[in-house]
Amino acid sequence: MGNKKSFPLNIPEEDTIPETDVSKEFLNFLLDQLKDIYWAEKHLTKSLPKMQKAATTKGLKDAFTFHLATTQVHVERLEQVFELLGETPRAKKSEAMTGLIDDVNSIIEETKKGSDLRDAGLVLAAQKAEHYEIAAYGGLVQLARTMGNEDIISLLEQTLLEEKKTDEFLTMLAETGISSLAKKEGMDLSTEVAEEAAAVYDSVNLTRKNVKKV
Repeated sequence: MGNKKSFPLNIPEEDTIPETDVSKEFLNFLLDQLKDIYWAEKHLTKSLPKMQKAATTKGLKDAFTFHLATTQVHVERLEQVFELLGETPRAKKSEAMTGLIDDVNSIIEETKKGSDLRDAGLVLAAQKAEHYEIAAYGGLVQLARTMGNEDIISLLEQTLLEEKKTDEFLTMLAETGISSLAKKEGMDLSTEVAEEAAAVYDSVNLTRKNVKKV
Protein backbone atom coordinates (compact mmCIF):
# COMPACT_ATOMS: atom_id res chain seq x y z
CA MET A 1 0.00 0.00 0.00
CA GLY A 2 2.95 2.32 -0.50
CA ASN A 3 5.38 3.73 2.01
CA LYS A 4 4.51 3.26 5.66
CA LYS A 5 5.65 5.17 8.71
CA SER A 6 6.06 3.55 12.10
CA PHE A 7 4.47 5.13 15.16
CA PRO A 8 6.55 5.18 18.37
CA LEU A 9 3.59 3.93 20.40
CA ASN A 10 3.05 1.12 22.86
CA ILE A 11 -0.63 0.32 22.33
CA PRO A 12 -2.23 -3.13 22.88
CA GLU A 13 -2.73 -4.90 19.54
CA GLU A 14 -6.46 -5.36 20.06
CA ASP A 15 -6.92 -1.60 20.33
CA THR A 16 -5.06 -0.74 17.14
CA ILE A 17 -5.41 -1.06 13.43
CA PRO A 18 -2.38 -2.97 12.06
CA GLU A 19 0.43 -0.61 11.24
CA THR A 20 0.42 -1.79 7.62
CA ASP A 21 -3.10 -0.41 7.23
CA VAL A 22 -1.98 3.15 8.02
CA SER A 23 -0.51 4.67 4.89
CA LYS A 24 1.95 7.49 4.68
CA GLU A 25 -0.73 9.47 2.84
CA PHE A 26 -3.16 8.99 5.73
CA LEU A 27 -0.56 10.09 8.27
CA ASN A 28 0.32 13.16 6.21
CA PHE A 29 -3.35 14.10 6.01
CA LEU A 30 -3.73 13.71 9.78
CA LEU A 31 -0.63 15.82 10.39
CA ASP A 32 -1.92 18.49 8.01
CA GLN A 33 -5.17 18.75 9.98
CA LEU A 34 -3.25 18.86 13.27
CA LYS A 35 -1.02 21.66 11.99
CA ASP A 36 -4.10 23.66 10.97
CA ILE A 37 -5.82 23.46 14.37
CA TYR A 38 -2.48 23.94 16.16
CA TRP A 39 -2.04 27.25 14.34
CA ALA A 40 -5.64 28.16 15.13
CA GLU A 41 -5.33 27.43 18.86
CA LYS A 42 -2.02 29.26 19.20
CA HIS A 43 -3.40 32.36 17.49
CA LEU A 44 -6.59 32.18 19.51
CA THR A 45 -4.42 32.50 22.63
CA LYS A 46 -3.23 35.80 21.16
CA SER A 47 -6.71 37.02 20.22
CA LEU A 48 -8.52 36.17 23.46
CA PRO A 49 -6.58 38.70 25.60
CA LYS A 50 -7.63 41.38 23.10
CA MET A 51 -11.24 40.22 23.38
CA GLN A 52 -10.99 40.21 27.17
CA LYS A 53 -9.69 43.77 27.14
CA ALA A 54 -12.39 44.95 24.72
CA ALA A 55 -15.29 43.36 26.63
CA THR A 56 -17.46 45.68 28.70
CA THR A 57 -18.79 43.60 31.58
CA LYS A 58 -16.61 41.90 34.15
CA GLY A 59 -18.55 38.71 33.55
CA LEU A 60 -17.62 38.57 29.88
CA LYS A 61 -14.04 39.51 30.68
CA ASP A 62 -13.93 36.58 33.10
CA ALA A 63 -15.42 34.29 30.47
CA PHE A 64 -12.66 35.14 28.01
CA THR A 65 -10.06 34.65 30.75
CA PHE A 66 -11.39 31.14 31.40
CA HIS A 67 -11.50 30.49 27.66
CA LEU A 68 -7.85 31.50 27.34
CA ALA A 69 -6.80 29.11 30.11
CA THR A 70 -8.63 26.27 28.39
CA THR A 71 -7.15 27.08 24.99
CA GLN A 72 -3.66 26.96 26.46
CA VAL A 73 -4.39 23.42 27.69
CA HIS A 74 -5.59 22.52 24.20
CA VAL A 75 -2.29 23.72 22.74
CA GLU A 76 -0.43 21.50 25.20
CA ARG A 77 -2.56 18.51 24.25
CA LEU A 78 -1.91 19.03 20.56
CA GLU A 79 1.80 19.16 21.24
CA GLN A 80 1.48 15.83 23.02
CA VAL A 81 -0.37 14.36 20.04
CA PHE A 82 2.50 15.42 17.78
CA GLU A 83 4.91 13.80 20.23
CA LEU A 84 2.94 10.54 20.21
CA LEU A 85 3.20 10.54 16.43
CA GLY A 86 6.95 11.07 16.63
CA GLU A 87 6.65 14.51 15.05
CA THR A 88 7.80 17.99 16.01
CA PRO A 89 4.81 20.32 16.60
CA ARG A 90 4.42 22.57 13.57
CA ALA A 91 1.70 25.01 12.62
CA LYS A 92 0.15 25.71 9.23
CA LYS A 93 -1.81 28.90 8.75
CA SER A 94 -5.52 28.31 9.22
CA GLU A 95 -7.47 30.41 6.76
CA ALA A 96 -10.66 29.71 8.71
CA MET A 97 -9.27 31.02 12.00
CA THR A 98 -7.62 33.95 10.20
CA GLY A 99 -11.05 35.03 8.99
CA LEU A 100 -12.57 34.62 12.45
CA ILE A 101 -9.82 36.69 14.05
CA ASP A 102 -10.34 39.36 11.39
CA ASP A 103 -14.02 39.41 12.39
CA VAL A 104 -13.03 40.03 16.02
CA ASN A 105 -10.80 42.93 15.00
CA SER A 106 -13.60 44.41 12.89
CA ILE A 107 -16.08 44.17 15.75
CA ILE A 108 -13.71 45.97 18.09
CA GLU A 109 -13.00 48.68 15.50
CA GLU A 110 -16.61 49.21 14.43
CA THR A 111 -18.43 49.17 17.77
CA LYS A 112 -18.43 51.71 20.54
CA LYS A 113 -16.28 50.99 23.56
CA GLY A 114 -18.41 49.98 26.55
CA SER A 115 -21.47 49.20 24.43
CA ASP A 116 -23.78 46.19 24.69
CA LEU A 117 -23.41 45.81 20.93
CA ARG A 118 -19.67 45.25 21.25
CA ASP A 119 -20.18 42.58 23.92
CA ALA A 120 -22.83 40.83 21.80
CA GLY A 121 -20.53 40.91 18.79
CA LEU A 122 -17.64 39.46 20.78
CA VAL A 123 -19.79 36.62 22.09
CA LEU A 124 -20.97 35.76 18.57
CA ALA A 125 -17.40 35.89 17.25
CA ALA A 126 -16.28 33.55 20.02
CA GLN A 127 -19.12 31.17 19.13
CA LYS A 128 -18.03 31.11 15.49
CA ALA A 129 -14.53 30.15 16.59
CA GLU A 130 -15.95 27.39 18.79
CA HIS A 131 -18.04 25.97 15.95
CA TYR A 132 -14.94 25.80 13.76
CA GLU A 133 -12.95 24.10 16.51
CA ILE A 134 -15.73 21.60 17.27
CA ALA A 135 -15.81 20.60 13.59
CA ALA A 136 -12.02 20.37 13.44
CA TYR A 137 -11.65 18.26 16.58
CA GLY A 138 -14.60 16.09 15.59
CA GLY A 139 -12.82 15.26 12.36
CA LEU A 140 -9.54 14.62 14.15
CA VAL A 141 -11.21 12.22 16.57
CA GLN A 142 -12.56 10.22 13.63
CA LEU A 143 -9.12 10.13 12.01
CA ALA A 144 -7.55 9.00 15.28
CA ARG A 145 -10.15 6.24 15.61
CA THR A 146 -9.34 5.07 12.11
CA MET A 147 -5.68 4.90 13.08
CA GLY A 148 -6.61 3.10 16.30
CA ASN A 149 -4.39 5.02 18.71
CA GLU A 150 -6.27 5.15 22.02
CA ASP A 151 -3.90 7.70 23.61
CA ILE A 152 -4.43 10.18 20.80
CA ILE A 153 -8.17 9.48 20.72
CA SER A 154 -8.40 10.24 24.45
CA LEU A 155 -6.53 13.54 24.17
CA LEU A 156 -8.60 14.76 21.24
CA GLU A 157 -11.89 13.64 22.79
CA GLN A 158 -11.11 15.58 25.98
CA THR A 159 -10.55 18.72 23.96
CA LEU A 160 -13.67 18.15 21.85
CA LEU A 161 -15.78 17.79 25.00
CA GLU A 162 -14.39 21.04 26.43
CA GLU A 163 -14.99 22.87 23.15
CA LYS A 164 -18.62 21.75 23.24
CA LYS A 165 -18.99 22.89 26.86
CA THR A 166 -17.48 26.25 25.97
CA ASP A 167 -19.96 26.62 23.12
CA GLU A 168 -22.83 25.81 25.50
CA PHE A 169 -21.60 28.49 27.88
CA LEU A 170 -21.27 31.08 25.10
CA THR A 171 -24.74 30.15 23.86
CA MET A 172 -26.08 30.85 27.36
CA LEU A 173 -24.49 34.30 27.24
CA ALA A 174 -25.80 35.00 23.75
CA GLU A 175 -29.36 33.84 24.44
CA THR A 176 -29.71 35.57 27.77
CA GLY A 177 -27.99 38.75 26.69
CA ILE A 178 -25.15 40.38 28.56
CA SER A 179 -27.06 43.57 29.27
CA SER A 180 -30.23 41.81 30.46
CA LEU A 181 -28.18 39.60 32.75
CA ALA A 182 -26.48 42.61 34.25
CA LYS A 183 -29.76 44.42 34.83
CA LYS A 184 -31.58 41.55 36.56
CA GLU A 185 -32.61 42.59 40.02
CA GLY A 186 -30.28 41.30 42.69
CA MET A 187 -27.99 39.54 40.21
CA ASP A 188 -24.22 39.76 40.39
CA LEU A 189 -23.24 39.06 36.79
CA SER A 190 -19.61 38.42 37.57
CA THR A 191 -20.59 35.85 40.20
CA GLU A 192 -23.01 34.04 37.88
CA VAL A 193 -20.52 33.92 35.04
CA ALA A 194 -17.78 32.73 37.37
CA GLU A 195 -20.03 29.93 38.63
CA GLU A 196 -21.06 28.91 35.12
CA ALA A 197 -17.48 29.03 33.87
CA ALA A 198 -16.28 26.97 36.81
CA ALA A 199 -18.79 24.29 35.85
CA VAL A 200 -17.87 24.48 32.18
CA TYR A 201 -14.14 24.23 32.78
CA ASP A 202 -14.20 21.94 35.80
CA SER A 203 -12.04 19.36 34.05
CA VAL A 204 -9.35 21.77 32.89
CA ASN A 205 -7.22 21.83 36.02
CA LEU A 206 -7.20 18.04 36.16
CA THR A 207 -6.37 17.66 32.49
CA ARG A 208 -3.62 20.27 32.73
CA LYS A 209 -2.04 18.25 35.54
CA ASN A 210 -2.35 15.04 33.55
CA VAL A 211 -1.53 16.32 30.07
CA LYS A 212 2.04 15.04 30.29
CA LYS A 213 1.08 11.72 31.85
CA VAL A 214 -0.98 10.12 29.09
